[in-house]
Amino acid sequence: MSSKLKYHKNYTEFGEPYQLVLPLNLEGLVPDDDSVRLLSHELEDLDYSLLYRAYSAKGRNPAVDPKTMFKVLTYAYSQNIYSSRKIEIACRRDINFMWLLAGQKAPDHSTIARFRTGFLADACESLFYQIVKRLEDADELSKETVFIDGTKLEACANKYTFVWKKSVGKWEEKMFEKIQDAVQLLNHEYIQDFSVSAETRTQDLQKISRFLEEKCRTDGTVFVNGRGKRKSKNQRHLELFRRFLERQTVYDWHAASFQGRNNYCKTDVDATFMHMKDDHMRNAQLKPGYNVQIAVDSEYIVAADIFQDRNDVWTLVPFLKTMEKNHGFRYPSVTADSGYESEEGYTYLRECGQIPYIKPQTYEKWKKRSFKQDISKRENMHYDETADTYTCHAGKLLSPFYIRKQKSKSGYESEVTVYECEDCRGCPHKSKCTKAKGNKRLYLSKSFLEKRQESYENILSETGIRYRMNRSIQVEGAFGVLKNDYGFQRFLLRGKTKVKLEILLLCTGYNINKLHGKIQKERTGSHLFAVKGTA
Repeated sequence: MSSKLKYHKNYTEFGEPYQLVLPLNLEGLVPDDDSVRLLSHELEDLDYSLLYRAYSAKGRNPAVDPKTMFKVLTYAYSQNIYSSRKIEIACRRDINFMWLLAGQKAPDHSTIARFRTGFLADACESLFYQIVKRLEDADELSKETVFIDGTKLEACANKYTFVWKKSVGKWEEKMFEKIQDAVQLLNHEYIQDFSVSAETRTQDLQKISRFLEEKCRTDGTVFVNGRGKRKSKNQRHLELFRRFLERQTVYDWHAASFQGRNNYCKTDVDATFMHMKDDHMRNAQLKPGYNVQIAVDSEYIVAADIFQDRNDVWTLVPFLKTMEKNHGFRYPSVTADSGYESEEGYTYLRECGQIPYIKPQTYEKWKKRSFKQDISKRENMHYDETADTYTCHAGKLLSPFYIRKQKSKSGYESEVTVYECEDCRGCPHKSKCTKAKGNKRLYLSKSFLEKRQESYENILSETGIRYRMNRSIQVEGAFGVLKNDYGFQRFLLRGKTKVKLEILLLCTGYNINKLHGKIQKERTGSHLFAVKGTA
């Protein structure tokens, strides 16, 4: 009679002892030209004081040295491994990860998650820019121009948990009307003079609730609940205003969460709902996400940041300021696509002495025959600089009517000159020229047009053509690698700070891989691609 098989946690007990044939030293198993060796070398001499400062001086030492943990995490992101559980598996099975650990025990997935979201948060940005500084010291950066571009990445949030500012405002106003009726009734029954204003409605509701609570205490009000029980006047009023206060607190929390946006996501309050082009048919999907901005120099990502704005226009100036602060210098020129064009951006670049190579938003339209034949466009009208007038297709003058000032959401003030036609009555071309019932008007910012013309001339120069070509290759190519080759389509963490940490880790791994590729192909020191001649 055979005995039952018993299972053990130690699988070596199932058979004869195995002979260890692998060498104990992993050095010989890692190729000499492997990128992991370069990564370990580049990250070894960085200043980790901020990282070590995040750990408490009391208590036991971490199981894995923080410097080693940063190396492991960076290498994981460079190899398309983002999950903490998959990183843990790689540390136990992958030779390169074992080599990085250098004999230290493979960290648990919870340890990796705590390190990434907690200890590394304050130090990651500093470590990233230290890598950029090493590239600069090695003459890998041209410091001639910087290529800027942005993309939208989906947040780790539920796409059905959005809150719209307009909807919240509508329901808040409806409740405010009910509050006014309730306050009027309260003052009549208790002979009081309470009031609730739109500016201090929360404080006013708290004041009324305290009054009613005190009234219930002094009157000895007995609170009842359930079917068939009649509530007292004090209880009814108190419960009503408590509901008002509870709802108003929620509305106030909504207002604080918007942060100047028209929507936010409940599962990640920092995420903004944006249109994202997902499929090959360019079908736009409204999903919670972040606007990721990167700056590229000589094929390396030299700056990265996270924004909540759906439009790239509002990201240019703060991104350049952050870049200058971290780099300690300004790039002589900035190259970007038409999505960054604005008068505020042009003005900032001029004040900083930086040459703009920004394509005008109407650049592609100018080339079309339909645009050139459109008589309503300012570009197709004759402009008299001396008289400051435009001549329309019918030969009538459009003269300055008035000047209005407008302010952007960032606080930038600009002047807009309004031109009006002398008389559009009976004009045979009016239907093609304007849809206005009265005379045709043009709304123009002279300062913006002057700066746009300067940038337009810059991009048409020999240098501008070379920069534009390299922008398409370098910065758009970097996004292509990150999103397609690295498979980074969605953030794993929530919150703007943690999301920025993720993108910095990804960019650090990208830079190491790019440096490795240049070394192996003997392309170190190359900065710009040459423009190919046409046949």
